Amino acid sequence: MEDIRNVLKNKILVLDGAMGTMIQQYKFTEEDYRGEKFKDFHISVKGNNDMLSITQPKAIKEIHAKYLEAGADIIETNTFSSTTVAMADYEMEDFVYELNFQSAKIAKEVADEFTAKNPDKPRFVAGSIGPTNRTASMSPDVNDPGFRAVTFEDLRKAYKQQAEALIDGGVDVLLVETVFDTLNAKAALFAIEEIKSERNIDIPIMLSGTITDASGRTLSGQTAEAFLISVSHIPLLTVGFNCALGAKQLTPHLEVLAQKSDLKISAHPNAGLPNAFGEYDESPEMMAGQIKEYLDKSLINIIGGCCGTTPAHIKAIADMVKEYKPRMVAKVN
Repeated sequence: MEDIRNVLKNKILVLDGAMGTMIQQYKFTEEDYRGEKFKDFHISVKGNNDMLSITQPKAIKEIHAKYLEAGADIIETNTFSSTTVAMADYEMEDFVYELNFQSAKIAKEVADEFTAKNPDKPRFVAGSIGPTNRTASMSPDVNDPGFRAVTFEDLRKAYKQQAEALIDGGVDVLLVETVFDTLNAKAALFAIEEIKSERNIDIPIMLSGTITDASGRTLSGQTAEAFLISVSHIPLLTVGFNCALGAKQLTPHLEVLAQKSDLKISAHPNAGLPNAFGEYDESPEMMAGQIKEYLDKSLINIIGGCCGTTPAHIKAIADMVKEYKPRMVAKVN
């Protein structure tokens, strides 16, 4: 299997689109979520998309295959919330290893099938490591600014368990994504570095922050440049942004990364901004048209989609990037 680092030297790679958007189309019931394994589980689990890798693996495989058919080079595991911290909402902390391992295994099987069919276009699996639903930098209690709902050590342990299971399941890359609090991300990166050292492996790491509003800052208050500086001690494959904004709104922040970083850059924006119903309206053509600006300005090495994107969006993007060369990484002073 070719190393993703080598492939990235010569082409822009396409990441898949939204898993949640695709899962919604199946209209799964509580019973569907539970499947056989969890049929007597003591609380409601509807909405826990990550557990579908165990209870509805065929559907998750189908979604991966649709993105690969659309032209994606990299598919993400269905593990955005598969940490003990995030799974506490469903009281499913004990199943975290299995969730990650099964999700990685499923994605890898599909990716390998597509690579076997067309060895000139190797497909890769990125282990999706979400931000959790807690923040290490800020208090959730307005009356007690010093309070923290989670510690760095809690996060380190949770992320380590997740990353180990993803690696055991066969992922090619680890993607620490939708980072709204850099301290959370640092816990994930610290845990991954520990695993690399203990196992004597060198798995590539993608890191993707999220700019939460028009101020151009992450939720924990950092600008794009500050975010970049605070993670620059870690050997990363790519740094980039995803979620929160559409492609157009993300452009200036990617420009900052491109100017200031000697790393490869990734982006997977939403299909525009959500409407009043929380839905995303941008068509594949509209979104691809905006991403063309990234390509014309030579800002990116990996491009995909986040909330609201479908295989049609990914196909429109994949068809367009074929004509472009990747951003050349220059040494930054």
